[in-house]
Amino acid sequence: MQAKLQEQLSPADAEVILRHLPERIRSALVARAADIEYPIEAVVEMRSQVF
Repeated sequence: MQAKLQEQLSPADAEVILRHLPERIRSALVARAADIEYPIEAVVEMRSQVF
């Protein structure tokens, strides 16, 4: 059995990641998602590519 490779974060996966971040970083990512009108999972994905 092979695992299915996903190229994008699911909303549930993004929530798990956000729960493990400090509040100030979580708030900044949520605010950025609202500013650019992107789903939070896309913004989390963008930030993870920077690091």
